[in-house]
Amino acid sequence: MEKIWEGLTQAAMLIVGFDPDLMEITLLSLRVTITATLIASAIGLPLGAWLVVNRFRFRRVVIAIINALMGLPPVVVGLFVYVLLSRSGPFGVLGLLFTPTAMIIAQVIIITPIIVSISHQAIRELWADYHDLLISLNATRRQRIATLIMDGRRALLTASLAGFGRAIGEVGAIMIVGGNIDHATRVLTTAIALETGKGEFGMALALGFILIGLAIIVNLGVHMLSRTERGSRW
Repeated sequence: MEKIWEGLTQAAMLIVGFDPDLMEITLLSLRVTITATLIASAIGLPLGAWLVVNRFRFRRVVIAIINALMGLPPVVVGLFVYVLLSRSGPFGVLGLLFTPTAMIIAQVIIITPIIVSISHQAIRELWADYHDLLISLNATRRQRIATLIMDGRRALLTASLAGFGRAIGEVGAIMIVGGNIDHATRVLTTAIALETGKGEFGMALALGFILIGLAIIVNLGVHMLSRTERGSRW
């Protein structure tokens, strides 16, 4: 019990004192995850809208595959990216392995299906309201997609926040492609695993509190945006 209180006290001192290592790890985590979320959103949001507006032969199969990819094991993604970026891989010449860029790539692959699936569900409901109007106005497919994204921006922001929440807590793929290198690729989740293994519970708890705080903020944001979106429909 004494060791737990000692760890909690040390964690509080590290957070309040803005420990340089703690801040460096937190900022790198945010930089990697925010960048990955922005890239995944740029891919996923238009793709979700495109799947709603367009009708093609294997549309339902594509949607089913995307939904299935939401449960893609992160360690498998990490292994896949590792093989591609390793020296013997097709992109090994770029030297991206064990860099923040490799971590961003892995996170983009993990969260893009989540953003596509959530945005598709949200825009499908909006499309039911806008279908007749946009067809009567003879809007092009690009105009339809742009209109749906603009009017459904709150729900789509919820999709992006859900992707961010998934990415910030990722450890398996990040550990494989990033290597958990100090002052280079060490982020919140990998640092927690390392510090716990070393018995440095103070630092591990401080990192854990920050990670929990970020998760709570994201979930509150999703909840507030969801309520706002529902309220705007009445």
